[in-house]
Amino acid sequence: MIDSANTYSMPGTLFFDMVPAARGEPYRLFLFIPAAQPPPEGWPLLILTDGNATFPFAVASLGTQAPYPAATNVGWGVIAAIGYPGVDFYDGLRRSWDLAPPPGRTYPPFTVDGPPVLTGGAAKFLAFIGDELVPRIADLASVDAGRRSLFGHSFGGLFTLHALFERPGLFANWIAASPSIYWEDGEILRSEIRRQAAPGNTPFLHLSAGEYEADELAPFQHQNDDAAARLERKKQEQIVLLAREMARRLDGTADGIHAQFELFAGETHMSVLAAAVARAVGIAFAIRR
Repeated sequence: MIDSANTYSMPGTLFFDMVPAARGEPYRLFLFIPAAQPPPEGWPLLILTDGNATFPFAVASLGTQAPYPAATNVGWGVIAAIGYPGVDFYDGLRRSWDLAPPPGRTYPPFTVDGPPVLTGGAAKFLAFIGDELVPRIADLASVDAGRRSLFGHSFGGLFTLHALFERPGLFANWIAASPSIYWEDGEILRSEIRRQAAPGNTPFLHLSAGEYEADELAPFQHQNDDAAARLERKKQEQIVLLAREMARRLDGTADGIHAQFELFAGETHMSVLAAAVARAVGIAFAIRR
């Protein structure tokens, strides 16, 4: 048994629960604010989805890079991660609703006798972030409105793309790792076509995926009982191909998006998270010279 007196929390961090103005279930907000005085224009801000899982990676990455700016080109900033109350790293039901773009669908329950899985709530989630969460963070810390970044992985990457296409002026940097572009017959591709132009800024979109999210299994996956089914699913989802093609399409378009794609060697869909969050920290808190 673990002695509760010896439990560990990450220095400089806190969390609080926040109920949306439209009511409903609360979100758990994880927050890191540097101890130093903010620069005159305020701190850069990085917001992450799936906060229970991504926040520890982000804080550790910033804490190990920002003290050595000459070696990393990373400075300090504010990290805010949106998660859910509870001890699990992921809340499958809520993230399915929050992160998947409309119109959405209904799927069978994750567990026997569980509730059906609903998707399509990304518009409401985006409104909560832009209209309620960003102002709340600005009340708690001095932040630079021109240096806000959004990160998401998997469904979170899909949500990041949805947010970019719907409200391109909300963030300066959009970091979508392993985005589920294929989801629900590629609905996000239709959003891309009808996207809004960014008002007076040049958004930067960083798309990425792990090497073993393409059409090849990781070496250890060949030994798994589900190897054949997993390989077939990879070929259908085309995570690497679709992300790479989107970056190529969007880079330098008339609405001013600058996009790039990065492949993380040796990583699978889940193991890529640490590398992708570290890259998000590097993008969001890059020192301007």
